Amino acid sequence: MAAALLLLMPIILAAVVPAASAAGGEKSTHIKLYWHDVVSGPSPTAVPVARAAATNTSKTGFGAVVVIDDPLTQGPDRKSSRPLGRAQGTYIAAGKDAVSLAMNMNFVFQAGRYNGSTVAIVGRNAVFDAVREMAIVGGTGAFRMARGYAQARTHTLDLKTGDATVEYNLYIKHY
Repeated sequence: MAAALLLLMPIILAAVVPAASAAGGEKSTHIKLYWHDVVSGPSPTAVPVARAAATNTSKTGFGAVVVIDDPLTQGPDRKSSRPLGRAQGTYIAAGKDAVSLAMNMNFVFQAGRYNGSTVAIVGRNAVFDAVREMAIVGGTGAFRMARGYAQARTHTLDLKTGDATVEYNLYIKHY
């Protein structure tokens, strides 16, 4: 009986394992884009929706919850760069002693090669660090079963208005 199982094992594994390979296998994709967080002006794309009592006296904004629908573009200039989609989700001021955000957002692609696909990004964003890394935990469409990481680098930050442009590099493994 054991010998029969040993003989059949390659056939059984061949029937079960190559499902991903038959569909073209795992792919790696790198996408560089710019995220525009607009908190000022008549049409903000980031809106505070909740705050704790302690938020008013916190030097880090601890406890503030912000909902975003931020533009994603191919280049750093929001007005002249090709639009790629939107970053939709929330960020929460989660650092009590240092400014850091708990990010929860979906990059929704609305143009180009990945139109209709999404990438889910979650993680800590210590906004004053030169490079921040967050997890890619899923996706849809072209990025079904996505995993990987996103690196964020501040391109511009207006300390008076709070508006920011951040370069994101997405490193995605998907099928």
